[in-house]
Amino acid sequence: MINPKDKARYFSILRQFNDRKVLVVGDVMLDEFIWGTVSRISPEAPVPVVLIRQKSVHLGGSANVACNLHALGATPIPVGIIGAREEDPASGTILREYRRISPVTSGLIAEKSRRSTVKTRIIAHHQQVCRMDAEDTHAVLDGTHRRLLQAYRRLSRQSEATIVSDYAKGVMHPCLSDAIQEALGSGRQKVLSVDPKVRDLSLYGRPTVLTPNKAEAEASSGIRIADEASLMSAGRKILEETGAENLIITRGEEGMSVFTREGQVKHIPTMAREVFDVTGAGDTVIATVTLSLLSGASIFEAAAIANYAAGIVVGKLGTATASTKEIMERISAGF
Repeated sequence: MINPKDKARYFSILRQFNDRKVLVVGDVMLDEFIWGTVSRISPEAPVPVVLIRQKSVHLGGSANVACNLHALGATPIPVGIIGAREEDPASGTILREYRRISPVTSGLIAEKSRRSTVKTRIIAHHQQVCRMDAEDTHAVLDGTHRRLLQAYRRLSRQSEATIVSDYAKGVMHPCLSDAIQEALGSGRQKVLSVDPKVRDLSLYGRPTVLTPNKAEAEASSGIRIADEASLMSAGRKILEETGAENLIITRGEEGMSVFTREGQVKHIPTMAREVFDVTGAGDTVIATVTLSLLSGASIFEAAAIANYAAGIVVGKLGTATASTKEIMERISAGF
């Protein structure tokens, strides 16, 4: 069971999430879900025939981080790219969904030569049958990068923290990274949290916290994480090479490991009771950690609270979020 003092402390931190304003910089996507049932195999090929029952859409990619912030009571402010091609209905859906969770969407830059990234998942009997991706992979235009930079500089004066949710789709650029670091160094931004996708983590400057998963940590450190010794080596190498203040390596069913520049390390076991879908769990972690740090938490307190939140989200099917109420209930239950 959780220590009563820790419980009271976590509740105090969670109550301060309301009305925090956080910039979410990264690759905006739309998650589409097709829900159905399977009762037979196709006579045309050895694949299941899915009888469609319903469809649903959710904000994905960096926009799912924004959804998590909203669910936790904060105000997300997006900076990213959406498509503007005539045959791109997804951009309109993204704007509509974003306006439900944020009063500010001027940081969503439309690029005429691009279509919005859409990930379509077919789900039958609580299992993902397949995923189909629709996206443009050509380089982001220079003019779009300039507009992103201008948007970030303007909006960083209206927020307290920046979350970089990078899916390596082209939003992150050295000039934008420099502007983010400048905002942090000047004090305009109190926290910079980064969920990385590229091997060279120097792109992100010196963040307050990096939150790679195990595979990303292995790729960036060049160390295969097979035991505690290799985990420690990878963590220390990433901190040394990036200059980040803190590092949280999310490790799925093994929980998460927290490293600080001062040499402190803590392994936190998972709080998941059941795992239905890990989609977006990393988004939940970075959103919760960022709000916790803004609310005066230590990195270990922030990671512990985020661990409870992630344990809730993986117990839900599809792109999901956790509310402060759900987290408090899980903390009260002591597991």
